[in-house]
Amino acid sequence: MSVEAFLRDLPQVTAQTEPAIVKRKSRDFYWYSPALKARLHGLAAQAVVMPRTTADVLAIAHAARRHGVALTVRGGGTGNYGQAVPLEQGVIVDMTDMNRLLKVENGVARVQAGANMLALDRELRQQGLEIRMFPSTKRTASVGGFYCGGSGGIGSIRWGGLNNPGNLLGGQLVTLAEQPVVEELRGQDAFCLLHAYGTTGIVTELDIPVEPAIDWQDMVLGFADFAAAAAFGRLLALQPGIDRKLVSVVEAGLVPYFPHMPDVVPPGQAIVIAMVAPAAVTVVEELARLHNGSPCYRAATHEAEDNPTQMPLYELTWNHTTLQVLKKDKSFTYLQCLHPVHETLASVATMASLLGDEVMFHLEFMNIGGQITCSGLPVIRFTTQERLDEIIALFRAHGVNVANPHVYTLEEGSPHQKIPPALLEAKKRNDPLGLLNPGKMRSFVPTGHGVQA
Repeated sequence: MSVEAFLRDLPQVTAQTEPAIVKRKSRDFYWYSPALKARLHGLAAQAVVMPRTTADVLAIAHAARRHGVALTVRGGGTGNYGQAVPLEQGVIVDMTDMNRLLKVENGVARVQAGANMLALDRELRQQGLEIRMFPSTKRTASVGGFYCGGSGGIGSIRWGGLNNPGNLLGGQLVTLAEQPVVEELRGQDAFCLLHAYGTTGIVTELDIPVEPAIDWQDMVLGFADFAAAAAFGRLLALQPGIDRKLVSVVEAGLVPYFPHMPDVVPPGQAIVIAMVAPAAVTVVEELARLHNGSPCYRAATHEAEDNPTQMPLYELTWNHTTLQVLKKDKSFTYLQCLHPVHETLASVATMASLLGDEVMFHLEFMNIGGQITCSGLPVIRFTTQERLDEIIALFRAHGVNVANPHVYTLEEGSPHQKIPPALLEAKKRNDPLGLLNPGKMRSFVPTGHGVQA
């Protein structure tokens, strides 16, 4: 592997070899996990390249094949599983200069993979539109990073996970086949890039659905205890007449870790965080009061996004819940769970009773196959890896799926401990030498021979 020769072949592509910058671009938020922190700390690429066009990416692919250089693709670097950490040095491909909204047509936005999600949403709002789903890291995440490294987020209560049909409509990627090419993918064929950590091709453009913009309102509703908040959260999530983009439930022990929330939430109360349409605000407040809850806070989501001194409430939800805790106490970590559709609240109550004060619970309601359940992202006081493994086993033994966030391979992170066969076939077809994010797809064995002539 000759990175120097690789860079000489790319005079038209911006490159960076300053060690401090390369080290920073070789990191993501893997340090949420003590296990990943121990395994990935200090790993770094040898250089960073920053393409501006698909032609640049194609040239990078040819150079990588020619010189046998490993490539790790990154966007905003907000992943939690080491997706952007190079296990075998090589070169980081920073996509954030490919950040344009290319067109909007019939409810579909064609966008370059490096586009920042907040900037994209602002541009769409000038046309009266918005993205349907985004991560809690919206202000820093890229579109490509979300689709290639994420699974769901704000909007999943309406639209499900990213892998549900209709949430990704197409894409463009550059392969590292024997002769790298630009491929256009439509429909199900595009699903080979979802949550693949950039192992199946370098994604350059995406076709994502958009919808008419709504002036979403952030709301916080307080309840006497976690059970009452969870019951109301599920009730709100099930209401077909209430337009909502987010319904989160947070137990009382987490509230003191949240900026500003202790000022508006009575001590000891669990809360429901919601994003609802303006017309639904009064309805939600009345519904909360009927179930012994009380409104605590309200603000317009986009106003908080645009004000550097404020925080949109989605930055207290999903994986940001863990981040808010870690800002104050780095002895915690987390899990990613999916409770069963049937007897959802009973499942949550069972796990809460089994784990007691060792775990602080936090739920995200979402649509799975047309039914409402919740993803649990419990915050856990870390003691030992053995105890963490016991907690994971306990969830699984009680019918709760766990996507383990303390591993860096696609297989180990899957609740089923394997990847879809179509994903493995795409890897073999598009990257036979295994140059794309090597080490992240454990079941792949390189099948190509040599480098390009």
